[in-house]
Amino acid sequence: MIYEVRTYRLKQGTTNKAIDAFAEAYEHRKKYSELAAFWYTEIGPLNEIIHVWPYKDLDERTKIRAEANKDPNWPPKIGEFLQEQQSEIFHPFPFTPKIEPGNVGPVFEWRDYIVKPGMIPNIIDRWKDAIDTRTERSPCTMIMHTELGALNRMVHIWPYKDLEHRKQVRDQAAKDGIWPPKGGDGTLHTQDNKILYAAPFSPIQ
Repeated sequence: MIYEVRTYRLKQGTTNKAIDAFAEAYEHRKKYSELAAFWYTEIGPLNEIIHVWPYKDLDERTKIRAEANKDPNWPPKIGEFLQEQQSEIFHPFPFTPKIEPGNVGPVFEWRDYIVKPGMIPNIIDRWKDAIDTRTERSPCTMIMHTELGALNRMVHIWPYKDLEHRKQVRDQAAKDGIWPPKGGDGTLHTQDNKILYAAPFSPIQ
């Protein structure tokens, strides 16, 4: 499985309009394939929407997108709101679950790392031994790394009840020495994060 992550930066004050237009168009698009998630930023880079599309592989993506683009109701009419668009293809880490519909948030933390070249296998090996203990404290929505787009990038997404729940879980995991996974010194170039909320039509909430 692959995930296409499309991140759009919008003009100030247009996020709600873009979400409404996308919701209307998605009613026609989902007959070709359904979203995994649709989020908008609350903390971090503002005026962003992120939509995540699962596909079996790149061939399926090409086929479905070609079919959907023949539909007069797709893509959504949000061109007047757009400042920037980015598309990346991600592979899930082998031990992470699929992004499944359900109510697991409503707060989602999106952690975005650029790692040193060649270090993704090292990170997978270290994280697979630590992830079960960490997810006993709170679930993980997804851990994935880029195949196409910005290279050497990994993203992990964590749902929480609220920001205080996030702080409690992270502080206790660090205090207990179970997270972050040990042995990671020198593997990362940069770290960023942002707090997201799901749009009303997102399958995951």
